[in-house]
Amino acid sequence: MDRTRKWASGLGVVLFIVLRQLTLALEVPLDPKVLEGLPQPPTITLQSPKDYIFDPRENIVIHCEAKGKPHPSFSWTRNGTHFDVEKDSKVLMKPGSGTLVIDISGEKAEAYEGTYQCTAHNDHGTAVSNNIVIRQSRSPLWSKERNEAIVVQKGISLVLQCRPPAGLPPPVIFWMDNNFQRLPLDKRVSQALNGDLYFSNILPEDTRSDYICYARFPHTQTIQQKQPISVTVLENSPVGERRPGFMMPLGVTSTKMVLRGETLELECIAEGLPTPEISWQKDGGELPTSRLSYQNFKKTLKISEVNEGDAGDYRCTATNSLGTAHHVIKVTVKAAPFWVSAPRNLILAPNETGILTCRVGGVPKPKINWFVNGVPIENAPEDHSRKVDDDTVILSNVQSGSSAVYQCNASNEFGYLIANAFVNVLAEPPRVLTPPNRVYQVITNSPALLHCASFGSPIPTITWFKDSQTSIKNGDPYVIHENGTLEIHVAQPLNSGKYTCIATNNLGIKENHVYLEVKEPTRILKQPEYKVVQRGMSAVFECKVKHDPTLIPTMTWLKDNGELPDDERFEVDTDSLIIKDITDEDEGTYTCIMNTTLDQDSASAMLTVVEATPTPAIVYEKPDPPTDLELTDQTERSVQLTWIPGDEHNSPTQTFLIQYEDLLHQPGVWVNLTEVAGTSTTAQLNLSPYVYYSFRVLALNQVGYSDPSQPSRQYRTNPAAPDENPSDVQGEGIEPGNLVISWTPLTGFQSNGPGLEYRVQWRQKDVDEDWSSKTVANVSQFVVSGTPTYVLYEIKVQALNDYGNGPEPEVVIGYSGEDLPLSAPDSVQIMVHNSTLAEVHWEPVAAPSVRGKLQGYKVYYRRERGLHETEEDAEQQDQVLTFSGNRSEGRLPGLQPYSLYNLYVKVLNSKGEGPASPSKTFETPEGVPGPPSFLNVLNPSLDALSLEWGPPVNNNGRLAGYTLKYQPVNSTSELGPIKVMTFLANETTITLGNLNSSMLYKFYLSAKTIKGSGPTITEEAFTAMDTAAPSRQVDIATQGWFIGLMCAIALLILVLLIVCFIKRNKGGKYPVKEKEDAHQDPEIQPMKEDDGTFGEYSDTEDHKPLKGSRTPSNGTVRRDESDDSLVDYGEGGDGQFNEDGSFIGQYSGKKEKDTHEGNESSEAPSPVNAMNSFV
Repeated sequence: MDRTRKWASGLGVVLFIVLRQLTLALEVPLDPKVLEGLPQPPTITLQSPKDYIFDPRENIVIHCEAKGKPHPSFSWTRNGTHFDVEKDSKVLMKPGSGTLVIDISGEKAEAYEGTYQCTAHNDHGTAVSNNIVIRQSRSPLWSKERNEAIVVQKGISLVLQCRPPAGLPPPVIFWMDNNFQRLPLDKRVSQALNGDLYFSNILPEDTRSDYICYARFPHTQTIQQKQPISVTVLENSPVGERRPGFMMPLGVTSTKMVLRGETLELECIAEGLPTPEISWQKDGGELPTSRLSYQNFKKTLKISEVNEGDAGDYRCTATNSLGTAHHVIKVTVKAAPFWVSAPRNLILAPNETGILTCRVGGVPKPKINWFVNGVPIENAPEDHSRKVDDDTVILSNVQSGSSAVYQCNASNEFGYLIANAFVNVLAEPPRVLTPPNRVYQVITNSPALLHCASFGSPIPTITWFKDSQTSIKNGDPYVIHENGTLEIHVAQPLNSGKYTCIATNNLGIKENHVYLEVKEPTRILKQPEYKVVQRGMSAVFECKVKHDPTLIPTMTWLKDNGELPDDERFEVDTDSLIIKDITDEDEGTYTCIMNTTLDQDSASAMLTVVEATPTPAIVYEKPDPPTDLELTDQTERSVQLTWIPGDEHNSPTQTFLIQYEDLLHQPGVWVNLTEVAGTSTTAQLNLSPYVYYSFRVLALNQVGYSDPSQPSRQYRTNPAAPDENPSDVQGEGIEPGNLVISWTPLTGFQSNGPGLEYRVQWRQKDVDEDWSSKTVANVSQFVVSGTPTYVLYEIKVQALNDYGNGPEPEVVIGYSGEDLPLSAPDSVQIMVHNSTLAEVHWEPVAAPSVRGKLQGYKVYYRRERGLHETEEDAEQQDQVLTFSGNRSEGRLPGLQPYSLYNLYVKVLNSKGEGPASPSKTFETPEGVPGPPSFLNVLNPSLDALSLEWGPPVNNNGRLAGYTLKYQPVNSTSELGPIKVMTFLANETTITLGNLNSSMLYKFYLSAKTIKGSGPTITEEAFTAMDTAAPSRQVDIATQGWFIGLMCAIALLILVLLIVCFIKRNKGGKYPVKEKEDAHQDPEIQPMKEDDGTFGEYSDTEDHKPLKGSRTPSNGTVRRDESDDSLVDYGEGGDGQFNEDGSFIGQYSGKKEKDTHEGNESSEAPSPVNAMNSFV
């Protein structure tokens, strides 16, 4: 502890710097366990008031109580000299106390009047009380006097004087009549503060003979009265109207002095006719409305708790219809001494320094006198460690045994103040006075105060620890007060735990443990809603509450702020109130109150009762948006969101969707965060650092989503080091000698804090070297230059910001930039499998010479020429086959037989191709030739044909000759016997004889080499006819499909005929439609739908519709099925239809031609239509 003292002087004022605890007021605590064995100078704890007026009918009791260790003894002085209590039998001092009880029965009380002072003394000092002035209360009699009767003219002013006898304390004055009835007072008739009765103007009704002034003396409870005063008002010469004038105070100005802290009473009483009105104002200032009051019909102005600012000129104005009058009261404010800073008890350790200050105010300035143990300080034994400077006493390097009680006495002409302050020199190790293991419980977001009351000398230093590990410093969210109390301004669940306070001084150390439990607040999530209910129905008020599960809740329902009616119709459930069979008396305001031991919440709703009306249809709508979003249980990475659901509109809420807006990184963009069940009203939300969150909630029912709720208050999470590193880290060179390291940067949301950067690290794989490192700004790639060509690198990219580094990144393998391969494949060999397929082999290049990622090998080959040719084919292009991977062979398909090929091989990496291998040539063997280039038939005759053909385009070897095959084809496309002929390579024409005339021949021609015949080409031709060239015909009557079709048609006709005969036997002739001149609605004669037959008909009737068909109501028949309907055939009278020679029947009728064709479809088509549609 720093004991350094620095002294300086100037202008007679001692300036000093002392330790903080020297100015603290520290009393020895009253805890007996602490008091045990600790000395303490006396301290006055109770004393009588300075002015003590006693009732002579009772004992005088003068209080004086004090504490100290050892317990103090008491003595008294009276009128400045020692008062020997033991010598006066009428005086008793209470045991263990300095309180005096004086029995004045049978004695003259005046003998005990005087000024008393109590002294309390023990081994460590002496304390003194105030000077207590003891006076007897007095209620003197009214002096004998005879009051003359007063006769006045109507309208003049009048004063009836009271002048009561002086009492102790002063009496209370009031006016009454002989019947002890108070006289009525108003703005015309008023009683002044001195008791006189004033009439601003007198009226005839004021005439009476019993104006009596009474004086009541409070202490003796006696009332005395003045002799009655008689007043007679004459009307023979009344006084007329006049301007106001002041009856009291007199003159234009007056003065008034008042003491600070007392009540200022200003009085103005005016006369005049009509009766004047009184008003007040303060010149140059405002009246203090908060401390101001008017009495006696505004004739008296009162200002309580007067201070220096109330001094000034107060103007009272009397006004009537004839004018005004003014009076100014000049108020001065004096002050008896009052404390600015009273001296406070000091507990000092040996060699410490302390200060006693006695700062007082007063007008005039009080004089300050210091006493030590009741003795003026100048008369006290000399003490070199003590220095007095006006209102300050400085005690330097105090020593054991120098304890004392100092008195400060401040006085002026209006009073005095006296205060005791002890200086107790102690050496005590620390003690913690707060009970151990105390549990403090508070609600989230409320302040928490954890006490650590301590005692020790020197004053202990208090330090706090949380969970016995974390040292708590002064600063947000903690404040450590001078008395050791630890305050948490806004307690959060994370503040819960064990707290340890340690009290330390140079004599020892003491610790104490307390516990803090931060509870969830009690919140009404679903408030009762306004209800309009029909008489006789039921009402349900819901009151769903969330509270801390460790607190015991109590739900209370009130009606109109009173208890619920004692009626079984009211049912209280855990979270609802049900009112059944509602009556008009049930209308009112219902309030649910949820109480716990720490907090409460309440909500109200009105119930309106109406007449019964029909039940409206249920309307389903999307829900109303949730309301009252609240954030609780706030931690660094999570928060609990609570809301009140909106009206569901008859469709239960299925889910709540919670969205957030990041006002820092993406303002205006709402992102879905999570969903909770529709029965929930809270959600625990996981958060990211360095985000300015704002939340909103949407409700979903079967109709759809509600509108979003109003956003919650902004919740800012503190920055932190990144939680993740960039993704998709890759290393790939794009040029020889470089390595491009790329990654997907973190978003602002993922950055977790400001100053996002990336630490890029790389080193060559499988080489013993340290990591190279470079920190770059928030970019997405970094280029490493000067790398060897295509070597493996280990790569790491780590995110960091102003608050730290991200997690250790994973190692990614990358490659530096590639270059073109250096070497060509060696030992290229070709193996020819057949005339179109060859296989090439090579020796793979060494891996270092690839200088990149091996993609494979490319084989370039080109046909130089055919082996039967002498010149190269300049039009041939190189063909390329790519073989992926580390291959050493590959096949070349699709080669041309009997050809010379040239071939070379290149290695391939991602950068490109290497040099070519030495060229190799190879030959393909002969193969079968291609087809002859053409085959033409020339000069057909009756029995001969000439053929001409061309050699193959590709001989694919040495051409050996041709093979010709031919055969006749008859009229049924049947092939005749085949004949074969062979020809030499140089033969390309032939004339065939002995052929049949008018016969079709088919020819087949192919070329051949030593490897066999090639593909065949064909041709057909006819020999000539005698008259004209025959055409190729087919006898359709011999075709099987035609025979089958005819049989099917015949069978169908037979079935239709059978059906027609059956119908005829049942109904006679076929009816046709009704005669048109009958003018009847066809619906009158309907077809019988139940059995498929028609209604009644006559054989003689014409124009009935064909049986099995239905005629539309407009008389038309659709023709879209077939143009061959029987209606069409019946247009010209009788007609016959012959298909196969059989008789069908006779049809008659008339076809109706309508300008608009009917759209109704026929239910049963005619047999003819059926047949035609089949064919």
